[in-house]
Amino acid sequence: MTHEFKKLVQAYLLAKEQGIKTVLATVVALDGSSYRKPGVRMLLLETGQMIGAVSGGCVEKEILLKSNSVFESSIPKIITYDGRYRLGCEGVLYILIEPFNLSPLFIETFTKVIKDRVNFKISSFYKREEIIEIGLGTRVQFQNITLPVSLKHAINPDLKVFEDKMTPCFRLLIYGAEHDAVLLCSFASMMGWEVAIIVHPFEEKNSTNFPGATAFQMSTPEAYQAVDIDSQTAVVIMNHNFSKDLLFLMALKATKPAYIGLLGPTKRREQLFDALLERNPDISDSFLESIYGPAGLNIGSITPQEIAISILSEILSVVRKETPSFLKDKLKSIHN
Repeated sequence: MTHEFKKLVQAYLLAKEQGIKTVLATVVALDGSSYRKPGVRMLLLETGQMIGAVSGGCVEKEILLKSNSVFESSIPKIITYDGRYRLGCEGVLYILIEPFNLSPLFIETFTKVIKDRVNFKISSFYKREEIIEIGLGTRVQFQNITLPVSLKHAINPDLKVFEDKMTPCFRLLIYGAEHDAVLLCSFASMMGWEVAIIVHPFEEKNSTNFPGATAFQMSTPEAYQAVDIDSQTAVVIMNHNFSKDLLFLMALKATKPAYIGLLGPTKRREQLFDALLERNPDISDSFLESIYGPAGLNIGSITPQEIAISILSEILSVVRKETPSFLKDKLKSIHN
């Protein structure tokens, strides 16, 4: 996922400042089941530190051990991990381990792509066998240029390829400043989401009140301009104030976020819809259909923490187009 790869790039830059070598491990193929799907990555430092994970914890130490030869020779390798004969997942992982040495152009291009919220693609070239070979490796296709993650060796494009299409980092906009908004911000940031907080100037709050937030904006609903809201953006309106919620909804009417959540009971939602349609009779049906209120899945939530989990779960189910159900009732693969 984009936010995970972004974290690895940030960790690489810190390691480079300290003169520490890094290698990248990517699950490129899978036979059977595993904790994570192909495309999951982790960064290994020559100090033994690991950033990220490719499983629930059963594979990482072995990857670290087998990465020693890559640190020493800078030649990529494919390793396999067979969980069928261990206590881990019942599948065979094919893992590409390669030097991670980004060029200044890569860093510049990647930074701009993340800021501009543009799609990109990661392609990893591999063989479905344990092997050490020049030609294995990963490159990233940006809009106008394709760059490798290492300048050590050329990649052999005739190998098998795993392609990972990366969308902009998922973003959550929270309109509100009460304690429930703080908790929602904290939980969403732990999921790797970018979280922006929008509060009324009369609220005696600042960015330090929202740990994990990547952006903080003070604005009245009347002055608020909804820009850069795309299909990788979810919105939750939780001002606990009818007029503020209505005005923010009006400010959002021309946008197309993936999800809009409203706090409060069904009756309040209907009252907001009536007021919204009275002021904007030409508002689109698709906008109204994107509004979920009361926000959250019915999982028996009581506390603010539980309500935050309920809301984030609903956002995931909407964005991933999944109907919530018990995994024990799923007949196909969990990651299907």
